[in-house]
Amino acid sequence: MAAKLKKGDKVIVLTGKDAGKLGEISSVNPSANKAVVDGVNIAIRHTKQSQTSQGGRIPKAMPIDLSNLAIVDKNGKATRVGFRMEGDKKVRFAKTTGEVI
Repeated sequence: MAAKLKKGDKVIVLTGKDAGKLGEISSVNPSANKAVVDGVNIAIRHTKQSQTSQGGRIPKAMPIDLSNLAIVDKNGKATRVGFRMEGDKKVRFAKTTGEVI
């Protein structure tokens, strides 16, 4: 099945401590059903200093479950994703507006 959420999509968090926050997907792991969203689910990682990087407490975006995310349509509202055929191509569309994503 085609992916409903892809890298680069603008999404909103539906549940959890970051509910209501907007962000852009930076990576998706379909086998684990998780995605990393910029600015969401931030954890502090303590890293040791090395020759290449500065050490210290570095904030890092952790993976969040895909079921807790919804894509944002052109109106800025959360929407579900549907699939339809346009010609001979399968495209994703927003269920609220019917526009192709």
